[in-house]
Amino acid sequence: MTDKTYSVEEVRAGAPAEAPEKLIEWVTEKANLTKPDSIYWADGSEEEWTRLSDEMVEAGTFTRLNPEKRPNSFLARSLPSDVARVESRTFICSEKEEDAGPTNHWADPVEMKATLKGVFDGSMRGRTMYVVPFSMGPVGGPISQVGIELSDSAYVVLNMKIMTRMGKAALNEIANGAEWVPALHSVGYPLRDAEGNERPDVLWPCNDEKYITHFPETNEIFSYGSGYGGNALLGKKCFALRIASTMARRDGWMAEHMLILRLTDEKTGKQYHVTAAFPSACGKTNLAMLQPTIPGYKVSTVGDDIAWMRPGPDGRLYAINPEAGFFGVAPGTSYKTNPMAMETARANSIFTNVALTDDGDVWWEGIDDPMPDHLIDWHGNDFTPADAAEGKVAAHGNSRFTVPASQCPIICEDWEAPQGVPIDAILFGGRRATNVPLVAEQYEPAHGVFIGASVASEATSAATDVKAGALRHDPFAMLPFCGYNMADYWGHWLEMQDKLGDKFPKVYQVNWFRKDDDGHIIWPGFGDNSRVLDWIVRRTAGEVEATDGITGRYPKFEDFNLDGIDVDKATWDQLFEVDPDAWAAEMDDTEEYFSQFGDKLPAEVTAQLEKFRERIAAAK
Repeated sequence: MTDKTYSVEEVRAGAPAEAPEKLIEWVTEKANLTKPDSIYWADGSEEEWTRLSDEMVEAGTFTRLNPEKRPNSFLARSLPSDVARVESRTFICSEKEEDAGPTNHWADPVEMKATLKGVFDGSMRGRTMYVVPFSMGPVGGPISQVGIELSDSAYVVLNMKIMTRMGKAALNEIANGAEWVPALHSVGYPLRDAEGNERPDVLWPCNDEKYITHFPETNEIFSYGSGYGGNALLGKKCFALRIASTMARRDGWMAEHMLILRLTDEKTGKQYHVTAAFPSACGKTNLAMLQPTIPGYKVSTVGDDIAWMRPGPDGRLYAINPEAGFFGVAPGTSYKTNPMAMETARANSIFTNVALTDDGDVWWEGIDDPMPDHLIDWHGNDFTPADAAEGKVAAHGNSRFTVPASQCPIICEDWEAPQGVPIDAILFGGRRATNVPLVAEQYEPAHGVFIGASVASEATSAATDVKAGALRHDPFAMLPFCGYNMADYWGHWLEMQDKLGDKFPKVYQVNWFRKDDDGHIIWPGFGDNSRVLDWIVRRTAGEVEATDGITGRYPKFEDFNLDGIDVDKATWDQLFEVDPDAWAAEMDDTEEYFSQFGDKLPAEVTAQLEKFRERIAAAK
């Protein structure tokens, strides 16, 4: 361990000169509670990365990958019980239960803090407490925020270095008076065997008892018992969405589960910026790194997961990517589906729960290379094609890669612009095999909110508590991430629309996953999704018309660029086929879903439901 570590009694002596008194007092308080053997103040340096990663390799927590194939990259494996977000153990601890809403798990803040005090008592004994200052967004930017995470996991430190602007610059912001979000994380007590003895062979500690808790009124985050990224990298979903969404509502901005991309018309030089919200594993990263098949268009990536948006001086909505890295789902990612993600992950990356090849590279289901004759699977066991024939997988369905966004070959030149980029259109989507057309435009602003509020999608492997493939409501792709009552969140969207008026971006619903009667996906997807973006930006510019339909306004066949792909008029009609009876049933289901919000449901959303039903009746 480095000589920069200090005992609990030496917190003040070991603190950087920039650390303000309030921060030192907080670190001291949490150190006295968790009782680590030592304390280390992270600075975000390359020397720190090298030292910590070397220590993890020596301990067996990291496997160093082949430096010729994956320079400065590592593989980590978690316990099978700690592979995804645990929504059933994620709590919003608002002072009033109604402020958390029916879609969140609420806990009384006083009672929860008493519980947390008990589980955190001594939870870091035998380990180091890392003090991690970080900035979400470009340091010092008008949309950015800062925080401090205390963690007993070096895996967290190294991932936070990739995913945030971590280190001295963020600490300087706090020293200069910036408000900061306090976040405490511990993997929990060491695992024990049946006789109660500690198990030093378990290199990824976690606890069967897990708490991922958020306190909206005080902006505090406490996470106990998990080392998985979404539960442990507290700058990500915990801060960037759950806490940030409550901050945004209070202060008049927006924190959204959205990618951000720039679409450039290379003929005219015109730039368009689009955000899009999809549930995890539904193609967000693929769209963020799109390679257009339409000549003359170029896509550059601003962000692949989260967008923070504020009104700019000109009254338009501006967005930043608050993250500095990508935390992508590995299975299904390939040079065919997302070449830019593959190129981004060639170096300086952390892979979690993927398979290891005999030559020290990574492998997962859906990657370009065929399965080798031998792998080490995500459990650390031998794996052969015979295992695959039995239905087993070498990489977990939610295995991940953590990579620096700056390495993306098509990263936008303005991706770190502090003021953000102006947004022209907002997309909502998900996995829907039937009933949802390829693309539909809102009728009016409140209809855009209704589109987001009524989204339902087939569940994926990113959460442990929902059966993959089951259809579930996921409003705004924020169901697991909204830090307050979802109905109030829709109300905040309506307020932001009123505030910006006609400068608020139009909303579009998209669906790349429509299937035919034989179960085959109809739309070619991937780079051809640029054809949908092309129509959307031409609509925003007023260059093409649209036809009215049940779910929204649809493109005309003759206005859509289908050159070079096998989509004829009959196929087109399949993509936009709408079954009024099926939609009537879905609106009944949507109404039942909305009913749980009671009087908090905005009247405008209820009115849009009735207008939807009127369109259904007119279509019969």
